[in-house]
Amino acid sequence: MKNFFTLLALITAFFSFSQSLQLEDIMKGNEFIGNQPENHRWSVDGKTMLFDWNPNNEIGNSTYFWNTNSSAPQKVTASNPIYDIDYDASQKQFDVIYYKNQGVLYAYTKATKKTKKVLHSTDRITAVVRSIIPNIVFFQQSRNVYQLNTQDFSIIQLTNFKSGKEKAKAEETEGFLQKQQDELFQFVRDGKQSKKWYEEKYKANNESFPKEIFYDKSNLEQIKPSPEGKFITFRVSDYPTPPTSNVENFITADGYTRQDKSRSKVSVENFSKHKLGIFDVEKDTTYYVSFAALSGIKDTPKYYQDYANLKDKSDYETDVIMQSPVYSNDGKNAVLELRSQDNKHRWIVQLDLNSGKTTELDHQHDEAWIGGPGIPGYNFGGGTLGFIDDSTIYFQSEVSGFSHLYTLNLKSKKREALTNGNWEVRNVTLANDSKSFYITTTTTHPGNRNFYKLDIASKKMTGILTKDGNYEVELSPDEKNILVRYSYKNKPWELYVGANKANADVKQITFSTTSEFKKYNWASPEVITFKASDGINVNARLYQPKTENKNKAAVIFVHGAGYLQNAHNYWSTYHREFMFHNLLTDLGYTVLDIDYRASDGYGRDFRTGIYRHMGGKDLSDHLDGKKYLVETLGIDKDRVGIYGGSYGGFITLMALLTEPGGFKAGAALRSVTDWAHYNHGYTSNILNFPETDPEAYKKSSPIYFANNLQDKLLMLHGMVDDNVQFQDIVRLSQRFIELGKKDWDLAVFPVEAHGFKETYSWVDEYRRILNLFNDNLLEK
Repeated sequence: MKNFFTLLALITAFFSFSQSLQLEDIMKGNEFIGNQPENHRWSVDGKTMLFDWNPNNEIGNSTYFWNTNSSAPQKVTASNPIYDIDYDASQKQFDVIYYKNQGVLYAYTKATKKTKKVLHSTDRITAVVRSIIPNIVFFQQSRNVYQLNTQDFSIIQLTNFKSGKEKAKAEETEGFLQKQQDELFQFVRDGKQSKKWYEEKYKANNESFPKEIFYDKSNLEQIKPSPEGKFITFRVSDYPTPPTSNVENFITADGYTRQDKSRSKVSVENFSKHKLGIFDVEKDTTYYVSFAALSGIKDTPKYYQDYANLKDKSDYETDVIMQSPVYSNDGKNAVLELRSQDNKHRWIVQLDLNSGKTTELDHQHDEAWIGGPGIPGYNFGGGTLGFIDDSTIYFQSEVSGFSHLYTLNLKSKKREALTNGNWEVRNVTLANDSKSFYITTTTTHPGNRNFYKLDIASKKMTGILTKDGNYEVELSPDEKNILVRYSYKNKPWELYVGANKANADVKQITFSTTSEFKKYNWASPEVITFKASDGINVNARLYQPKTENKNKAAVIFVHGAGYLQNAHNYWSTYHREFMFHNLLTDLGYTVLDIDYRASDGYGRDFRTGIYRHMGGKDLSDHLDGKKYLVETLGIDKDRVGIYGGSYGGFITLMALLTEPGGFKAGAALRSVTDWAHYNHGYTSNILNFPETDPEAYKKSSPIYFANNLQDKLLMLHGMVDDNVQFQDIVRLSQRFIELGKKDWDLAVFPVEAHGFKETYSWVDEYRRILNLFNDNLLEK
């Protein structure tokens, strides 16, 4: 009789769910939710707001605009044009803006609102910037820098970069037969003399042309003129060509399989070599910068002491990669940022362009790895670095344990913190008057992104947008107004506009959510905190069913990426999972979504808590989350499941394979099974390199623990995944087969890569996950 009532309750709950949420709907993603606005920005005159949007569910986004005369956003069309100009910040103060569009150079005049074509050729225009000399504009074509004078429209080529090697002198390269021919035959000697005469004539006619700068077979990168055009800096890079894996496509238009080349795997063989060059335009000379004297560049990493073959290494010197210089407004000072390729150091140095010498200004060292908001990461994208005035720079650092904003005076070398506390600065914009910053922070809660104005002199922060949620703010050019993309936990992204002032009121200008999405009363999950076994506070999103529906079963969701935040107060990138969790609570499940160790938003120590052991503290946080569910919310300890994708799939595997019995069932989506097979940049940060730290890879890789499988495991993977490659899951499957393991299943998706695209794939995937939990977590 008890089983009958249990079955009746399940049928009733499922019938209720089927009338509200259906997998076939929620797995459509934005087609069901509504396509939200993206890439919001101001027009060049600061009077119109532009953004990318797709309110009619077309194939892709279109550009829309809104201004104070609009009753609703309108699409930018040929008959309804709005100048949408992507221009460099160096041009903000000029009336005429020079910019590129599809490789063509244009000029836009603010006063007349007219544009004209300036230069159109087969060589595409790139990198258009203004000089501090008012009438000079720099641009690039075919990797060379050109100078345009806007008064007389003369164009001068400033650099002459050439691939290949410089021709050596003939006497140094002639072999025996060539020398013999020269000695024996007047005809040969006459030919050489004629060639030399013409070369000298050509040289005389082109004596003002810049010397050739040869970069052989290397990559020529980050070419950048100094503000007055006296110097051109550039980076010459040599990248290794390690073996790559192939991704096999089985579903193709012609019926034949197709192999695509994919990434290489983490290895010390992936180190690249970089040189920073300086070309002196006036002297027509080139020289390269030495960084050999940087602090810590020859210090062996601490983990070397764990290996007999490494602990006494005396000739260690890490390779570095550098970014382009950042210049003061007067063009007289230059600073740049460097990162070590062993991931342990970040430097900021001052560069003397005349001599090529450097002065170290700041050195951040971390025995784990350098990272955090505003600090260039493993792919060395841009961070926070700029000039407040001609002798004071600003930057971000995790030296306090949280990423904060600092200033440093180039004359006194004094460093000063502008912000401090157990929270992070997420985004930084210097105000037009250079007396204040606009900053986005986690001041009120790790799961919020609030917007403040920070006075530099007093360090006083004035809140502009401080309620719960995430505010992505674009200031109008005159800083009088703000264009805001905002979302909340159960409210997708929309655009708002308002005055740039304290506690600003903003007006909503886009309405994106569909009527189908609005029909359901979406949960606003509580962001709770529980204590981990080592005493650290861990945040999580908690989804609870109605008391009358509660079935004492629970599901723990593991977000991907590792360094990502999902227990926050705004709309999640995991919107399908958010809706799936609502579906689960309709069925009586309790759901916990944990920001485990290494998640974003909680400072340096939290970020590096998994150093040399993925599946260590990040996994124990999930076991402690289960303990919270059992002891605080009355969940049955034998009816808890776990699932996640990518890094979340990895944690699911580690949970079932290193803590057997901890979870009744797990679903691992597109999961890493062996970190020695993942990419270089991400993995080397956390586990160093398999050749130098093999033990870190062994204790962090599920494939080494395959023999422990005893709980129900479902694995799901796209066959054309070029991130976590399909080979990963095949290798683990072979281990299970060889070990005679029975409680596992593998579902493959022939046309899907790492991020699924097709609704039918999402539906199939999550139907299998739902069945896994229903079959294993519910009372029979």
